[in-house]
Amino acid sequence: IVIAHTCTRALVHNFSQVAPQGLNNITTMMCGSCSNENAYKNIFIWYQNKQRGGASGFTKEEQESSMINQAPGAPNLSILSFKGAFHGRTLGCLSTTHSKYIHKIDIPAFDWPIASFPKYKYPLEENERENKAEDEKCLAEVEDLITKYNKKGTPVAGIVVEPIQSEGGDNHGSNYFFQQLQKIGKKRLIRESNVSLPYFLPKQRSISEFLEKRKPIPSIPLRAKGEALGSYINLYEERVRSIKQTYQQDSDDESENKSSEKSDTTAQNKENIADNLKENTEKSPETEENTLAGLKDLEKQYPGLIHSARGKGTFCAIDTKDATQRDGIVQGFKKRGIEIGVCGDYSIRLRPALIFGPKHAEIFLSAFQSILKEKSS
Repeated sequence: IVIAHTCTRALVHNFSQVAPQGLNNITTMMCGSCSNENAYKNIFIWYQNKQRGGASGFTKEEQESSMINQAPGAPNLSILSFKGAFHGRTLGCLSTTHSKYIHKIDIPAFDWPIASFPKYKYPLEENERENKAEDEKCLAEVEDLITKYNKKGTPVAGIVVEPIQSEGGDNHGSNYFFQQLQKIGKKRLIRESNVSLPYFLPKQRSISEFLEKRKPIPSIPLRAKGEALGSYINLYEERVRSIKQTYQQDSDDESENKSSEKSDTTAQNKENIADNLKENTEKSPETEENTLAGLKDLEKQYPGLIHSARGKGTFCAIDTKDATQRDGIVQGFKKRGIEIGVCGDYSIRLRPALIFGPKHAEIFLSAFQSILKEKSS
């Protein structure tokens, strides 16, 4: 028990090293879906606590009505999400997932608002005016939906958004879009959750640095997959109530620090965790820059086959003309011994392993050029 307890402290300590500044409480979960699901609960708890004016305790009516899924104990609240998003397959998460029908069909869903996510024209530097207009259109839609759902008696308590929509087609949001989105959230007294964070970012060696570029940072950033588990981070002041309502246990910081027993195994585990986190957030700038630059060069050579190269670090994607053409390119990669992923309706995406280096980028780009040459002949 002592070893397990110490390992837990070590895990939380090392995760906290990459937490965005000002968010000092991390809650570990088993996966991305349960991280999101419990973050939604945390948002609802926060919202209701604000509605009560911070008063502790619950009324008898709240207690009794919650047991039969009725208000006020089970309030009619909502989370605003975006078209093309993927946040998981559990029941609450599915109501905020909009990437593929097969994930959702036959499953009941909450009536929660769904806004448009920006769809940019590439190259970005040649389409600044059009893309700014796209941001403004999507932001106006968010404001309209919040007003609509508040009026219909389903207040929006939070916003869940991916900085890069992966399953939905590797759609990227601009810094301006996220900054304005958070301003809307602050103005309307709601919370925003930020999920599916890319790990490998050029000149930004950690998730916290990535979020710092998009200040102010989200209220509840979430992480998943990278460490084979999930987590969400929030403010310490909201910790005690949400822990009790999520886990039915008390938070006792003093008891967490009482045990001073250590073991060599635990110390080694802690060191390994730190090393793994460092490896996850430190990638070669040369690899990152060469990969995206290579994709942009290929789209110039074969404009009729591929377009809209985009990415952050090795979190890259490129579009094809249609799904048939995309599937043919994927088959070409497989024949050359390269496994490549797809997303959205006609996008090819890169999610390379941690060992991905300049030589691997060269192999990938050379194979891609060979395939495109075949397709164009």
